[in-house]
Amino acid sequence: MRAIIGKAGLIAGAAKREGDMATPVGRWALRHLYYRQDLLGPVNADLPKSVITPHCGWCDDPDHKDYNRYVPLPFTASHEVMWRNDGAYDLVVMLGFNDAPPVGGCGSAIFLHCIAEGKTSTAGCVAIERAALLQLIAKLNADQYLSIDAGLLP
Repeated sequence: MRAIIGKAGLIAGAAKREGDMATPVGRWALRHLYYRQDLLGPVNADLPKSVITPHCGWCDDPDHKDYNRYVPLPFTASHEVMWRNDGAYDLVVMLGFNDAPPVGGCGSAIFLHCIAEGKTSTAGCVAIERAALLQLIAKLNADQYLSIDAGLLP
């Protein structure tokens, strides 16, 4: 299965910083599935799940109280728009990175998602082909983890 990671490669989870374009090494819980029902219809997954709409965002402002959390749009602080046209966020598994509680500046929106059209890297997430992710999420549950292997670090 083809997978892509952050443009800057891998980084130790504790060293991850907002905007560094690196994928954090570690064992990350599968917290929540977000998906485009308008494109995929109902999705079979044993994870908490929510439908992505044009009003879904994710706060990436390190100084905001909602940093590294889902936010409804419109939203005044810096954020990602989850309703995208490049296919990347057709399926998004929120990983348990920097979320309990979030620490400002230590990385946000670390997801397992679809590979965007024409992309060879991400901004720090792990991405796989949409068909493979659809098959994978049907087998996942909230007791499982995504392990990003430290043995891959230089």
